[in-house]
Amino acid sequence: MPPKQTIESIFDRSRIAIENSLSNPTIQTYLSEYGYSKEKIQAGQQLYQTALDLQQKQRREYGEQIEATAERDKLWDIAHATYMKFVKIARIAYKNNTGIATQLGINGNRKESFSGWLLDANQFYNNTLSNDSILKTLAEYGITPAKLESGKAEVQALAAANSTQEKEKGEAQEATQKRDAALDALSDWISDFVAIARIALEPEAQLLESLGIKEPS
Repeated sequence: MPPKQTIESIFDRSRIAIENSLSNPTIQTYLSEYGYSKEKIQAGQQLYQTALDLQQKQRREYGEQIEATAERDKLWDIAHATYMKFVKIARIAYKNNTGIATQLGINGNRKESFSGWLLDANQFYNNTLSNDSILKTLAEYGITPAKLESGKAEVQALAAANSTQEKEKGEAQEATQKRDAALDALSDWISDFVAIARIALEPEAQLLESLGIKEPS
């Protein structure tokens, strides 16, 4: 697969060579003597169109991945702010109760990975909301069951957004692989075409130039 910065040039080079060869009967006559019939050039044109379609799809899928990642990160910021406020208050409420603190997972630093953070947050909300004694204690600090349910909903929305982001990431990777394979096929075809065109059109160099093919310096 060629470097990304050369993708545009591959498309441009292929388009000029294929379109101009198909539109010029003289060029077709020369090329046909070396096995490049109109049908064979049209096959190259199909490779070009397939690669172009996949390039456009890859850009679309990549854009959707970026949007999904931004949405996931936005919801993560919201859910994290709510969760950490509750954690700080719970630490105060249970500063002398290691058992409850352990049950809620509020000791130590939060995990930095998304999966780890999600486990911590779910542990806190599930164990808090399922314990009437804990709910009663936290309510004394202004953390009502309704607020906890709202915080849990933020975590659930975040988990759903992360699933969407992972889906979009997978689709973008698949689209990139297909695009790269199509570009490889096109690049191989146009490389052979140019090599043959240099030989076939040697008697008329200006025809070679019309295909965007420059003579080696």
